[in-house]
Amino acid sequence: MTSRLSRLAVAMLTTALATVGVTVANPAPASAAMTICYNTSQAGSYAGIANQAASIWNNATVNLTLSANCGSNLRIYQITGGGSYAQRTSLGNGRVYIDTQQAAQYSPLRIMTHEIGHILGLPDNYNGNCSLLMSGGSAGTSCTNPYPSTAEANRVSNLFAGTFSATDRSADIFRDSWPSVLTPVG
Repeated sequence: MTSRLSRLAVAMLTTALATVGVTVANPAPASAAMTICYNTSQAGSYAGIANQAASIWNNATVNLTLSANCGSNLRIYQITGGGSYAQRTSLGNGRVYIDTQQAAQYSPLRIMTHEIGHILGLPDNYNGNCSLLMSGGSAGTSCTNPYPSTAEANRVSNLFAGTFSATDRSADIFRDSWPSVLTPVG
Protein backbone atom coordinates (compact mmCIF):
# COMPACT_ATOMS: atom_id res chain seq x y z
CA MET A 1 0.00 0.00 0.00
CA THR A 2 2.84 2.40 0.87
CA SER A 3 4.53 1.76 -2.49
CA ARG A 4 1.30 2.53 -4.33
CA LEU A 5 0.83 5.77 -2.38
CA SER A 6 4.44 6.75 -3.07
CA ARG A 7 3.98 6.23 -6.82
CA LEU A 8 0.73 8.21 -6.71
CA ALA A 9 2.42 11.06 -4.82
CA VAL A 10 5.31 11.16 -7.32
CA ALA A 11 2.88 11.18 -10.24
CA MET A 12 0.88 14.03 -8.70
CA LEU A 13 4.02 16.04 -7.92
CA THR A 14 5.36 15.48 -11.46
CA THR A 15 2.05 16.62 -12.94
CA ALA A 16 1.98 19.72 -10.70
CA LEU A 17 5.56 20.66 -11.57
CA ALA A 18 4.90 20.12 -15.29
CA THR A 19 1.96 22.49 -15.03
CA VAL A 20 4.31 25.27 -13.94
CA GLY A 21 6.90 24.36 -16.56
CA VAL A 22 9.33 22.25 -14.55
CA THR A 23 10.49 19.03 -16.16
CA VAL A 24 11.27 16.14 -13.87
CA ALA A 25 13.63 13.43 -15.07
CA ASN A 26 12.53 9.91 -14.28
CA PRO A 27 15.66 7.81 -14.61
CA ALA A 28 15.26 4.10 -15.24
CA PRO A 29 16.12 1.94 -12.24
CA ALA A 30 19.51 0.25 -12.32
CA SER A 31 17.79 -3.11 -12.77
CA ALA A 32 16.52 -1.91 -16.16
CA ALA A 33 20.00 -2.14 -17.64
CA MET A 34 20.25 -4.27 -20.76
CA THR A 35 22.53 -7.29 -20.47
CA ILE A 36 24.72 -8.10 -23.44
CA CYS A 37 25.98 -11.65 -23.18
CA TYR A 38 29.33 -12.11 -24.86
CA ASN A 39 30.85 -15.45 -25.76
CA THR A 40 34.60 -16.00 -25.68
CA SER A 41 34.67 -19.68 -26.64
CA GLN A 42 36.39 -18.76 -29.94
CA ALA A 43 38.50 -15.89 -28.56
CA GLY A 44 41.54 -18.06 -27.84
CA SER A 45 44.20 -16.19 -25.94
CA TYR A 46 42.08 -13.02 -26.08
CA ALA A 47 39.31 -14.27 -23.76
CA GLY A 48 40.86 -12.57 -20.74
CA ILE A 49 41.30 -9.36 -22.71
CA ALA A 50 37.63 -9.52 -23.71
CA ASN A 51 36.75 -9.74 -20.01
CA GLN A 52 38.91 -6.68 -19.29
CA ALA A 53 37.27 -4.74 -22.14
CA ALA A 54 33.80 -5.69 -20.87
CA SER A 55 34.76 -4.43 -17.42
CA ILE A 56 35.93 -1.13 -18.93
CA TRP A 57 32.58 -0.67 -20.71
CA ASN A 58 30.62 -1.73 -17.61
CA ASN A 59 32.45 0.87 -15.50
CA ALA A 60 32.16 3.64 -18.11
CA THR A 61 28.47 3.33 -18.98
CA VAL A 62 25.01 2.97 -17.54
CA ASN A 63 21.97 1.21 -19.01
CA LEU A 64 23.94 -1.86 -20.08
CA THR A 65 25.99 -4.67 -18.64
CA LEU A 66 28.32 -6.92 -20.57
CA SER A 67 28.33 -10.41 -19.07
CA ALA A 68 30.59 -13.32 -20.04
CA ASN A 69 29.37 -16.58 -21.53
CA CYS A 70 25.69 -16.25 -20.61
CA GLY A 71 24.61 -16.27 -24.25
CA SER A 72 25.78 -15.04 -27.61
CA ASN A 73 24.65 -11.48 -28.32
CA LEU A 74 28.31 -10.80 -28.97
CA ARG A 75 30.74 -13.47 -30.17
CA ILE A 76 34.47 -12.82 -30.03
CA TYR A 77 36.89 -14.59 -32.37
CA GLN A 78 40.66 -14.83 -32.60
CA ILE A 79 41.88 -14.76 -36.21
CA THR A 80 45.26 -14.52 -37.91
CA GLY A 81 45.51 -12.07 -40.79
CA GLY A 82 42.91 -9.88 -42.41
CA GLY A 83 42.80 -7.23 -39.69
CA SER A 84 40.72 -6.79 -36.56
CA TYR A 85 37.13 -5.72 -37.13
CA ALA A 86 33.59 -5.75 -35.81
CA GLN A 87 30.39 -6.79 -37.54
CA ARG A 88 27.33 -5.35 -35.80
CA THR A 89 24.03 -7.01 -36.70
CA SER A 90 21.99 -4.72 -34.42
CA LEU A 91 22.68 -2.58 -31.37
CA GLY A 92 24.41 -4.82 -28.83
CA ASN A 93 24.63 -7.80 -31.18
CA GLY A 94 27.36 -8.96 -33.53
CA ARG A 95 30.84 -10.37 -33.82
CA VAL A 96 34.31 -9.07 -33.03
CA TYR A 97 37.41 -10.46 -34.75
CA ILE A 98 40.82 -9.83 -33.20
CA ASP A 99 43.76 -10.35 -35.55
CA THR A 100 46.77 -11.83 -33.73
CA GLN A 101 49.18 -10.06 -36.11
CA GLN A 102 47.75 -6.63 -35.37
CA ALA A 103 47.48 -7.39 -31.66
CA ALA A 104 51.23 -8.06 -31.70
CA GLN A 105 51.83 -4.44 -32.78
CA TYR A 106 48.92 -2.52 -31.22
CA SER A 107 47.52 -2.78 -27.71
CA PRO A 108 45.24 -5.85 -27.71
CA LEU A 109 43.08 -4.33 -24.96
CA ARG A 110 42.63 -1.09 -26.94
CA ILE A 111 41.71 -3.10 -30.05
CA MET A 112 39.19 -5.23 -28.13
CA THR A 113 37.56 -2.30 -26.34
CA HIS A 114 37.42 -0.33 -29.60
CA GLU A 115 35.81 -3.17 -31.56
CA ILE A 116 33.26 -3.80 -28.80
CA GLY A 117 32.51 -0.06 -29.03
CA HIS A 118 31.24 -0.69 -32.58
CA ILE A 119 28.86 -3.38 -31.29
CA LEU A 120 27.66 -0.82 -28.74
CA GLY A 121 26.86 1.67 -31.51
CA LEU A 122 29.97 3.81 -31.96
CA PRO A 123 31.46 4.63 -35.38
CA ASP A 124 35.16 5.04 -36.16
CA ASN A 125 36.81 8.42 -35.66
CA TYR A 126 40.11 8.51 -37.53
CA ASN A 127 41.49 11.71 -36.00
CA GLY A 128 44.65 10.19 -34.46
CA ASN A 129 43.72 11.36 -30.95
CA CYS A 130 44.83 8.69 -28.46
CA SER A 131 42.36 9.95 -25.83
CA LEU A 132 39.49 8.91 -28.11
CA LEU A 133 39.02 5.15 -28.13
CA MET A 134 37.23 5.17 -31.46
CA SER A 135 40.23 6.76 -33.19
CA GLY A 136 41.49 3.18 -33.36
CA GLY A 137 44.85 2.57 -34.95
CA SER A 138 45.07 6.10 -36.34
CA ALA A 139 46.57 7.07 -32.96
CA GLY A 140 49.58 4.85 -33.70
CA THR A 141 51.17 1.81 -32.12
CA SER A 142 52.34 3.72 -29.04
CA CYS A 143 48.74 4.51 -28.03
CA THR A 144 47.57 1.98 -25.45
CA ASN A 145 44.55 3.86 -24.03
CA PRO A 146 41.70 1.31 -23.75
CA TYR A 147 39.17 3.71 -22.18
CA PRO A 148 36.31 5.46 -23.96
CA SER A 149 36.18 9.21 -23.54
CA THR A 150 33.33 10.65 -21.49
CA ALA A 151 31.55 11.63 -24.73
CA GLU A 152 31.94 8.12 -26.17
CA ALA A 153 30.70 6.48 -22.96
CA ASN A 154 27.77 8.90 -22.71
CA ARG A 155 26.76 8.17 -26.30
CA VAL A 156 26.66 4.42 -25.56
CA SER A 157 24.70 5.02 -22.35
CA ASN A 158 22.22 7.16 -24.26
CA LEU A 159 21.88 4.62 -27.06
CA PHE A 160 20.93 1.94 -24.55
CA ALA A 161 18.57 4.32 -22.74
CA GLY A 162 16.78 4.94 -26.03
CA THR A 163 17.81 8.61 -26.05
CA PHE A 164 19.60 8.32 -29.40
CA SER A 165 18.51 6.33 -32.41
CA ALA A 166 20.68 3.36 -33.31
CA THR A 167 19.01 2.90 -36.68
CA ASP A 168 21.45 5.20 -38.46
CA ARG A 169 23.86 2.25 -38.91
CA SER A 170 22.30 -0.64 -37.03
CA ALA A 171 23.91 -3.36 -39.15
CA ASP A 172 27.38 -2.65 -40.40
CA ILE A 173 30.89 -4.00 -40.74
CA PHE A 174 33.63 -1.84 -39.29
CA ARG A 175 36.98 -2.56 -40.98
CA ASP A 176 40.18 -0.62 -41.34
CA SER A 177 40.17 0.83 -37.82
CA TRP A 178 43.70 -0.47 -37.55
CA PRO A 179 46.28 0.03 -40.29
CA SER A 180 47.46 -3.15 -41.92
CA VAL A 181 50.25 -5.06 -40.26
CA LEU A 182 53.56 -3.32 -40.76
CA THR A 183 56.06 -5.13 -42.94
CA PRO A 184 59.73 -4.79 -42.12
CA VAL A 185 61.66 -2.50 -44.41
CA GLY A 186 64.40 -4.56 -45.76
